[in-house]
Amino acid sequence: MTKRLKRHRDFEISVQIKNDDFIRPPRDAQRNWLLNGTLNEFSDNLLALNTLARRYVPGSDALPTGDRSQAVMHDEDIMEDWQLPLMQAMAEGVTEGHGHVLEIGFGRGAASTMIQRCGVESHTIIECNDSIVGRFNTWKDDYPGRDIKMVHGMWQDTLPSLGTFDGIFFHTYPLNEAEFVEQIGESTTFAEHFFEHAAQHLVDGGRFTYLSNEMDSLSRTHQRLLFRYFDRISIRIVENLNLPETVRDAWWADSMAVVVAFK
Repeated sequence: MTKRLKRHRDFEISVQIKNDDFIRPPRDAQRNWLLNGTLNEFSDNLLALNTLARRYVPGSDALPTGDRSQAVMHDEDIMEDWQLPLMQAMAEGVTEGHGHVLEIGFGRGAASTMIQRCGVESHTIIECNDSIVGRFNTWKDDYPGRDIKMVHGMWQDTLPSLGTFDGIFFHTYPLNEAEFVEQIGESTTFAEHFFEHAAQHLVDGGRFTYLSNEMDSLSRTHQRLLFRYFDRISIRIVENLNLPETVRDAWWADSMAVVVAFK
């Protein structure tokens, strides 16, 4: 059995490796380097979280209930205004090549407007909610002559037939409580379940962006998930988010890392 211990005045971390073949490179010194580095990284993360947690707002305890796929929602139910700076950073990242962009989830149309302002060759939007598709039809009237197309349906059903794009902007929400638990409570990031699909529908060098649910960096777990499907990533921290005390989303910090993953 191998034991490692790291002490700090505010906490103590201990690890017991019960299997001598677990994390077993050729030399003991290499194993020690890996284990000590892991403890140091975990310690550093705890110290960073201690600072970040002080910036949290309480938020709301409400969880989504029922089927939201066809619910008629107000603007603040779809997306609260504190997300707008994130949407802007994501739109800028995904449209840098000004090519063919796919947006998953129309919502309020805020991100769609930002994508159009950035300038793209074509703009395809997938949306499943009937009432939100009605919003799209009104919104599109402001962009006569633009190559903008709505695909009405679930992305799981419609995406396979759409081909490839230069950029994919993913901004949806859990449609029921089960999805909330699985895709937010039990996942590193909500978009994790979409990574493979995004990679399949990007051209080489194409860009993918989404809400990262990371405060000031990306965890190693998050990075490993991305590098299963993408060649490189860029990260931009958007700070000073103006979250209300009773924010409805499952996010409580005043900053978030905006990721652009490149195929």
